[in-house]
Amino acid sequence: MPQRGHSPELLHVLKTDGRWVRVGFYLRTVQRLRPRQRMMVVADHETFELGSLTLQRGLTLPKAHLAYKTYGTLAPDKSNVIVYPTSYGAHHTDIEWLVGRECVLDPERYFIVIPNQFGNGLSTSPSNLAEPFGLGRTPLFTHWDNVHAQERLLREKFGVTRLALVYGWSMGGQQALHWGALFPDRVDRICAVCTSARTSPHNKVFLEGIRATLTADAAWHDGRFVERPVRALRAFARVYAGWAMSQAFYRQGLWKGAGFSSLEDYLVRAWEGNFLRRNGEDLLSMIDTWYQSDISDNTVYNGDLPKALGAITARAIIMPSTTDLYFTLADSEAETRLMPDAELLPISSLWGHRAGNPQQNPEDEAVLRTAVRALLAS
Repeated sequence: MPQRGHSPELLHVLKTDGRWVRVGFYLRTVQRLRPRQRMMVVADHETFELGSLTLQRGLTLPKAHLAYKTYGTLAPDKSNVIVYPTSYGAHHTDIEWLVGRECVLDPERYFIVIPNQFGNGLSTSPSNLAEPFGLGRTPLFTHWDNVHAQERLLREKFGVTRLALVYGWSMGGQQALHWGALFPDRVDRICAVCTSARTSPHNKVFLEGIRATLTADAAWHDGRFVERPVRALRAFARVYAGWAMSQAFYRQGLWKGAGFSSLEDYLVRAWEGNFLRRNGEDLLSMIDTWYQSDISDNTVYNGDLPKALGAITARAIIMPSTTDLYFTLADSEAETRLMPDAELLPISSLWGHRAGNPQQNPEDEAVLRTAVRALLAS
């Protein structure tokens, strides 16, 4: 497992002068290699082939797949399974820092599965779709699609039909709540962090803004990028930074404690560097999934959100950040009241939305760790 604080997307193995050398995601070493030196890429995850997949919105993909990674050992009675779906723009390697001994999710006791959501570049996504899709013909993925694919993975690959916990932050939390509503008899517990059961109108305004930032690039043509939209990705990252962190985070300069030498250093390395790793069309695909997120938008609940929330029988804790600008405390309060066995546990933090993914914030991590331990003990 990568050491805490590191999140390489792949293991890059280079053969140079007869020796194999492992380097990180940014491939600084690669830039210094002679042209004849060879590189091969070794994935650190597994792939579950879904075959032909009909999506919720009606298109059928002739071939689809789900990328995933597991941690820990499955109990003989299969009673120790935790599902931990990915968040916006993230691969499993970006969120697995939370998995470890004495961490929020403990692989010594639980079998933890991180499924990469559709659109993130590892599972089926615009960047890896075969024609006739791609090239401006990108299908819409929903969390209905994500969760049903995950259910198949667990049942067909591992024989798992019941989950001890579904844990998720942001878009991962949306998937956790979908699990609770769509498979209420299979989920014992839910921890949904900085998220919502239905994307709110204000949250959609945020998404419209970052979508417009990406598609304003000169490389956007006929529904696709004809070249890498570097200027748009950098602008997108800076807009995102203003929404993701609280006003107090910036006013108090809390980025200094995370190892950045200036505000500009923080914006370039933490935000531009994060999104420059990703494919622009994949980012747009995940925006569409986020925008459409609604646990009641299906033939089971026909848009009745109170009914869908009331169907979640799992013991649940809903953990909004008190300073989250788009998954607000007020929205979480309203949704939690409609869930029969849910408790609202706000994270009192200045880290905004990132209080729910506190890789550089041990105080908020401790809050999550304590809450999850208590939930799993209940």
